[in-house]
Amino acid sequence: MRTLSYKLNVFDFSNQKQKVIKKINKKDSPIIEVTWATSDKDVKEAQKLRYKIFSQELGANLESESKKFDYDIFDDHCEHLIVRNKINEKVIGTYRLLTPQGAKDIGYYYSELEFDIKKILRLRKKMVEVGRACVHSDFRSGGVIMLLWSELGKFMENNHYETMIGCSSVCIKDGGHNAASLYRSFYKTDKINHEFECTPNNPLPIDQLNFTLVGEAPPLLKGYLRIGAKICGKPAWDPDFNTADFLTMLNLSDIKPRYAKHFLSR
Repeated sequence: MRTLSYKLNVFDFSNQKQKVIKKINKKDSPIIEVTWATSDKDVKEAQKLRYKIFSQELGANLESESKKFDYDIFDDHCEHLIVRNKINEKVIGTYRLLTPQGAKDIGYYYSELEFDIKKILRLRKKMVEVGRACVHSDFRSGGVIMLLWSELGKFMENNHYETMIGCSSVCIKDGGHNAASLYRSFYKTDKINHEFECTPNNPLPIDQLNFTLVGEAPPLLKGYLRIGAKICGKPAWDPDFNTADFLTMLNLSDIKPRYAKHFLSR
């Protein structure tokens, strides 16, 4: 396993711990706290949560299925952001983040497994890739993901990164009709970033599907679009996760003012 960057002192996480907050004004709400992983144990806890959600809940076919945690080679090159329930110290939310140096070390981005991203690579010196975002089913009212986003925004600002990319997944248990309809609606409502439009390696066959439905985006993708992100073209089909993946890009400069005050220092 690669030595995590906190052990190499690449990033100073000593003061990264967010102020502990209470969740949504409920008397019995747990106290939650966001931190960056500072040990292999932290990372393993995040991987176990990912397994619980991606494999057990969503039915994904994971490389590490037999080990009961979600691991791939990108984990060794990523920074891992985690949210804990301070009542019992359980990890209830996580993201992983591949920095420019991490991408250089491994030689490519996760997105390249699904898309031809040559158009985007000119941004790589100030670009991070996020992925494996998930929140425990008991904590999906919004507080956990907002806390994760806030810390991601601070990390990007503090390290002078400008662009975030990642694959946003849409379940295709319906055969892909919802995802196809979403793409058509994105195209009609100016949600496509045509400058950085990327071709999927294994495209979802949109023209063979019913794309006339009122598409329903999952909460994470809906949130990205709400704050100012755009889609970089047609979705890819990921057979292992049984999802349609939309390559999503967010420039910090495009975050809408009403959200910038929550996620950025402006």
